[in-house]
Amino acid sequence: MAADPYRYFRVEAAEILENLQKGLLELERGSSTAETVAKLLRLAHTLKGAARVVKQKGIADLSHAVEDLLVPLRDSGASADAGVIGASLRCVDSMREQLAALSPAVEGPRQSESKGTPASTEPAVWTAKPNLEDLDALMDGIAELTVQLSAVRHSGGRMAQARGLAEVLGDHLSKRRTPNSSHSDAARLRGLVEELELALVEAERHVSRGIELAVRELGQIRDSAERLRLVPAEQMWSVLERTARDAALALGKTVRFEALGGDVRLEADLLGQVQQALVQAVRNAVAHGIELPAERAAAGKSNTGTIAIEVQRRDKHVSFSCRDDGRGLDLDAVRRSAERRGVPASALAGLDADGLAHLLMQGGISTSTTVTAVSGRGIGLDLIREVAEKLGGSVQLRSHGSSGTTISLIVPVSLSALPALLVEVLGQVVAVPLSAVRGTARRLPQDVTHTVDGDTVVWEGKVVPYTPLGRLVDASTQEMSRSQSAVLVAANDGAVALGVERLLGIESIIVRGLPQLALLSPVVSGASFDADGSPRLVLSPDGVVQAAQEAAATPGVAIRPRAPILVIDDSLTTRMLEQSILESAGYEVDLAVSGEEGMAKAKLRKYALFLVDVEMPGMDGFTFIQRTRDDPELREVPAILVTSRASPEDVERGRAAGALAHIEKREFNQTDLLERIRKLVS
Repeated sequence: MAADPYRYFRVEAAEILENLQKGLLELERGSSTAETVAKLLRLAHTLKGAARVVKQKGIADLSHAVEDLLVPLRDSGASADAGVIGASLRCVDSMREQLAALSPAVEGPRQSESKGTPASTEPAVWTAKPNLEDLDALMDGIAELTVQLSAVRHSGGRMAQARGLAEVLGDHLSKRRTPNSSHSDAARLRGLVEELELALVEAERHVSRGIELAVRELGQIRDSAERLRLVPAEQMWSVLERTARDAALALGKTVRFEALGGDVRLEADLLGQVQQALVQAVRNAVAHGIELPAERAAAGKSNTGTIAIEVQRRDKHVSFSCRDDGRGLDLDAVRRSAERRGVPASALAGLDADGLAHLLMQGGISTSTTVTAVSGRGIGLDLIREVAEKLGGSVQLRSHGSSGTTISLIVPVSLSALPALLVEVLGQVVAVPLSAVRGTARRLPQDVTHTVDGDTVVWEGKVVPYTPLGRLVDASTQEMSRSQSAVLVAANDGAVALGVERLLGIESIIVRGLPQLALLSPVVSGASFDADGSPRLVLSPDGVVQAAQEAAATPGVAIRPRAPILVIDDSLTTRMLEQSILESAGYEVDLAVSGEEGMAKAKLRKYALFLVDVEMPGMDGFTFIQRTRDDPELREVPAILVTSRASPEDVERGRAAGALAHIEKREFNQTDLLERIRKLVS
């Protein structure tokens, strides 16, 4: 088979035409004329030169025509009118057609051609291109890995030296077994041992550090390589905006195009198929939703309608929504069309707006009374549904009355990139999709309100459920999470404040889908890997909110108020240590720096336990416990001594005063302390 003479030209021309279209649409929106026109002229000139090199006179002439249209704008500084934009876009379309004719022949006729109909002239699907930043990161990682492996290789010299020293040492050890060994031999032997130790330590350090850095670089290379498979959703915007513009012009309407979620990166093949569905969704929105300017004005709306595309990551799926602010779904028209298709009137009578929308999605129904180049055959929704089924997804159609309509294509994804907030929970790093994070805050024990319906916190004036994230991630764990911060996570069913140990920062992560048979918590939607290759769980915002709400609504489970403990110690270090341990175990802690202050606080509140030092200025621990035993209101509160004084006499004196346990600070054991407290408080 002969080599393809246009293989490089097709790639270059397709990219230039895409950028030409994008720039022309920017001009139409009123962007900076001089800067945009200069960029467009450079693109047209480059394409003209490339076309002439490969003897494509038609494309070269059309590129020249675009230059002729734009040069007057550059020279005068005037704004581009609709005539210039339209003529330039028609040139772009003609060049695309000629470029398509250069493609290698496809074996067998196209489906549309086999039926005797002309091939569809859909907007060209963008060509996936590698992200240069990711490519640079990949190359930098490879270069750094080469350096690190080279350093490890050089460490082989030190290892060889160590091996030689070991051989010499072996010889000397053999000689020492003879009766003629001298003192100098022993000294020489000690020197060899020391030199060998140094060589081995240095070699081990170099090898360990080199391997550690190499592994980290390999992780970064892996992420960069995977990102090259992913394309930002914003690469669809130009085609979709052009579709909205052309459909509006054909129907005498005006529209404004908006897009959100362009930074969501997905596999190119998936985006290519989704784009085909969204092109149909945009056309339907313009044809069936957006009203004519006079009709919009009569309804109190702006003359210009809005078509908005939004891409959102939702757990294991991605949602692509097309929303318009038009007249909404014409329910009567749907009923009439359904009756013409043979649906019984009795079956239609009981359908509400959602039911009619579902019926419309079944296919073959159109609310248009006439057939135009844009709509009228009832095929557009069929195409959207077919794409969804091919991708294993679903389609949702919702009417918002006179405020418009939204159609959403929801498809599963196995690999995607998204920004996430990394948090630490039970010593593990967990990723929370940033799109679901509504805020973070420092959480203090007194900020949480405990009720029989669950814990809550006040967040920006609103009461929201609160739960430590560790309980949701691993319900079987017995370890208590030291929640020092809180993250407010929102989903479709509400919001919840999650207690976490630390906020680690924001990072763009590669999310991998989980195997279907993986028995993980519903709060987990996927996994990612850090630079060292260690897995990190990625949370499902919907799953987290639902799990938190179910936990709060579980019948018969009352939330026990946290038992208050009074810690009395004049040492700041000891007070903070004991407070941290007790709060992590779920207790509420008050502090006092002396026996006198402790006695005053003990009379103001009913405590579950006293934790007391012995040696303090003023009233010591023995005296404090003795006085509480003499007080009718305090005598039932158990007391534990935590002190550096642990002689038999001190232990006996504490027991005589009324202490129920005596713990020596020098042999302080956190587990033992908590176990003693649990028995006394329960």
